[in-house]
Amino acid sequence: MSQRKIIHIDADCFFAAVEMRDRPELRAVPLAIGGPSASRGVISTANYNARKYGVRSAMSSAHAVRLCPQLTIIPGNMQKYREVSQQMRSVFNEFTDRIEPLSLDEAYLDVTDVTLCRGSATLMAEDIRQKIFQITGITVSAGIASNKFLAKVASDWNKPNGQFVVTPESQSEFVKTIPIKNIWGLGKVGQEKLHKLNIETCLDLQQVDFTVLLKQFGSFAYRLSQLALGIDEREVQVNRIRKSLSVEHTYDKDLQTMGECLLQIPILMEELTRRMSNKKEALHPSKFYVKVKFDNFQQTTVEKTYQPGEEDTFFRMLMSEAIARQSRPVRLLGLGYRLKSDNAMQMQLPLDE
Repeated sequence: MSQRKIIHIDADCFFAAVEMRDRPELRAVPLAIGGPSASRGVISTANYNARKYGVRSAMSSAHAVRLCPQLTIIPGNMQKYREVSQQMRSVFNEFTDRIEPLSLDEAYLDVTDVTLCRGSATLMAEDIRQKIFQITGITVSAGIASNKFLAKVASDWNKPNGQFVVTPESQSEFVKTIPIKNIWGLGKVGQEKLHKLNIETCLDLQQVDFTVLLKQFGSFAYRLSQLALGIDEREVQVNRIRKSLSVEHTYDKDLQTMGECLLQIPILMEELTRRMSNKKEALHPSKFYVKVKFDNFQQTTVEKTYQPGEEDTFFRMLMSEAIARQSRPVRLLGLGYRLKSDNAMQMQLPLDE
């Protein structure tokens, strides 16, 4: 069987890059795309000038401005970003039909059996990056490896506008240097557990007794031990399965009472219904669920088995239960459906999912 060749493509500060392309005067300033700092805006993307000050995606705009007082924040233009994303996708399609989009600006490509560029994944990645720049005017970085985990890590190694190759011969040495924060599926809580064990890199993780990992991580311990060795058998998934469909909203001012929260249900349901109707594929709900984030940033979710025709009743019931768990002001509400994972649920997701 052929050695797998996986390319991970990741655009460099994507939203910000598109805006700097269209407005050259923004290239020299710290720039972020997001909501206004005067309200509860959140940063979507920051350019590299802003990142020098610690500005990062998912950070509140107010915090970002405190870190970088000269930061320029502008609203995003999703339609424009989707168009650039589709241009990127058209380049990917020139090389392979085995494409797994992860977001608007990144994707895995399986080029194992592709004969272009003399079959060299390294040359293909160079060609892809050059073509994307010629067509879109933005740069992307690439990681090339024999599996998805290492390819994704490698794409971040020489950013921006670079690429890094992990050959089968260099794989064992390369993986030893990977910080644990780059391990796929390991969140902040898991990272903190490992830090307490003085584990900072995959090399450190390789030396931990498996029983220790099992005690700390349960069923995820085996997966963690495999990734620490650079082992990842996941295939590039051309057809991805949607597990849920939801809408949520962060409010400029906290909702103070249960009644204020319940008044938001019809508004959220209207948006959820619109999203459902826009999907050509048949979606099969299995559960209702509600998400609530309180003013202390703690959040909770409540679920119940789906019953058609009683959406309003169940969403009101679930939201009441969720809010009662803390009885605090609420900053975010969300509601949606868990979906059945049968064959009817398989769909090709566009890059903006």
